Amino acid sequence: MTKALGLFVAAFALSGCPEEQSLKPFTSDGCSLFPDRAGALDQDWCHCCLEHDVAYWKGGTAAQRQAADQQLRACVAESTGSESLARLMYEGVRSGGRPEFPTWYRWGYGWTDNRGYEPLSEQQVTQAETILQQYRASASADACGSGL
Repeated sequence: MTKALGLFVAAFALSGCPEEQSLKPFTSDGCSLFPDRAGALDQDWCHCCLEHDVAYWKGGTAAQRQAADQQLRACVAESTGSESLARLMYEGVRSGGRPEFPTWYRWGYGWTDNRGYEPLSEQQVTQAETILQQYRASASADACGSGL
């Protein structure tokens, strides 16, 4: 009876263990639900969104998300000279990119499961860097038409 109970407890405990999360290949759609550029004004901020997508794909802590969003804002402002456009995009990603949203552009979208604001382990950082290196080596053009 004790052996059977021990097997049951072990099986129950193992069934509750989460599977190892895996990181999907990097993808980007540029600025997601926002235009990538203003052709009539000869302004292009897509590269800012592409770098922002790298951070969102990997995910991490709430502080890392805040830093990525602030970097997007600074990049857009520098690329366009428009603080109002930069602020609009910043507010959009702050309100729409939360990790609990079931969207393709949420914080940590590269992981098979929602990680929330969980920091990446050293192994996960290495995995992300390897995947990005593969992407850069194989991508002739990214979502912005350049090459990440």
